[in-house]
Amino acid sequence: MPLVAGVDTSTQSCKIVVRDAATGELVRSGSAKHPDGTEVHPDHWWTAFTRAAEAAGGLADVAAIAVGGQQHGMVVLDTEGRVIRDALLWNDTRSAGAAESLITELGDGDRAAGAQRWADAVGSVLVASLTVTKLRWLHDSEPENAAKVAAVALPHDWLSWRIAGYGPAGDPSAPLGPDLNALFTDRSDASGTGYYDAQGADGAGEYRPDLLRMALGRDDVVLPRVLGPAESGGVAHPSVAGADVDGGALIGPGAGDNAGAALGAGMTPGDVAISIGTSGVVSAVAPRRTADGSGAINGFADATGNALMLAVTLNAARVLDAAREVLGADFDELASLALRAPAGSDGLVLVPYLEGERTPNRPDATGTLHGIRLATSTRPHLARAYVEGMLCGLADGLDALRAQGVPVERVMLIGGAAQSPAVQEIAPQVFGLPIAVPEPGEYVADGAARQAAWVLATAEKAGSEPTTDAGATAVPEPPAWSATIATTLAADPRPVIREQYARVRDLV
Repeated sequence: MPLVAGVDTSTQSCKIVVRDAATGELVRSGSAKHPDGTEVHPDHWWTAFTRAAEAAGGLADVAAIAVGGQQHGMVVLDTEGRVIRDALLWNDTRSAGAAESLITELGDGDRAAGAQRWADAVGSVLVASLTVTKLRWLHDSEPENAAKVAAVALPHDWLSWRIAGYGPAGDPSAPLGPDLNALFTDRSDASGTGYYDAQGADGAGEYRPDLLRMALGRDDVVLPRVLGPAESGGVAHPSVAGADVDGGALIGPGAGDNAGAALGAGMTPGDVAISIGTSGVVSAVAPRRTADGSGAINGFADATGNALMLAVTLNAARVLDAAREVLGADFDELASLALRAPAGSDGLVLVPYLEGERTPNRPDATGTLHGIRLATSTRPHLARAYVEGMLCGLADGLDALRAQGVPVERVMLIGGAAQSPAVQEIAPQVFGLPIAVPEPGEYVADGAARQAAWVLATAEKAGSEPTTDAGATAVPEPPAWSATIATTLAADPRPVIREQYARVRDLV
């Protein structure tokens, strides 16, 4: 059977999985680190991709490949395909002021009206994460760089473009040169830019050049063409992938990381995933997106044609990292300590805005610790307060989804921190719901691989040619890979945890 590759180009690293296209069985994998920081030159992503591919045994034998990637990052290219300045990542908050300006401007001076208009237009009220705010920051703060912009891409778009053989003029790793019109993306990642309406054009989706113009001052730049869920963007350059496969390796449209993870986990409408990684994400698949003017919920697209509702926190697994640093504990000891303290940690409450926050939108906030007494100044109490604070922020996101009428039928806990015994015991107490914990996996890379298999099957069904119209194929669903549920945690509601947190979360 043919092999497919899925790539996760995340904030922290590049991970590649190679899987059997029919069964989803893992054949091999590889990874490589990305540099730290909130602004990174994309060349580091290319270097990490090539190293991860080498660690995975090469990609010459894969028949299709797709890329899932960190959302929102701003990659700006000049006419020669060169990166103009380091990419601003999703977690760079310098454009918070730009976000507020754009909200007020669309509301003709009325912020509340502007917030609702943005939600109606693109599904999200602007925060510093979204690409459109970073373009306004570029326009205002670096006008000389803004004037050079010929194309704007997202991290996964840029890496897919490089896999196809395109890139900066004169770069030997980019034999096809700087064809900016060869850039492509998908609806899920485009829906997080702030200038793409996934429900526009009668549900087909469309860019909003008027909103792009508000940010950058012009709209005469190349934006990646938006592909359908099973549509191929082209063929990988044989120096990168598919050299041993007849016709080469098809490149899938890719996806934003959350949409990729939803596809990898097999989520369908009614499913909610709580992901505890670098960021914390509460995501739900639904038939249509919301338009939440409060900003608590982002209404994006998923990777299958549905909507993906997201509540995102900047502070998730890194809260546990901070706790380990404060307590001088490793991962296992932190969990053990946290489980020695009672639910509610005897009134010790952490509001974990350690790097500002996105939901709620408080980019300049700091974390606060409430209820410090002699009795709560113990390592177990501190450990538990950090875990509970992190989970309470995510529980607020779940409440916001419900308030928008998003159906919640099944809750899954994923991400690296989901394997912590303390997180698994405390989460059912905070959420008050039964929670399914799938087997650990690289869900973004797995979702990208599943998409690659879908693209391959669609092309084969259409006569072994890349489809040009995703809606005209006879392969309506992705391959039936499924995540294995390792355990189901019984609901164990402890209201004191949420009640204490609610009393202090706004005292920042």
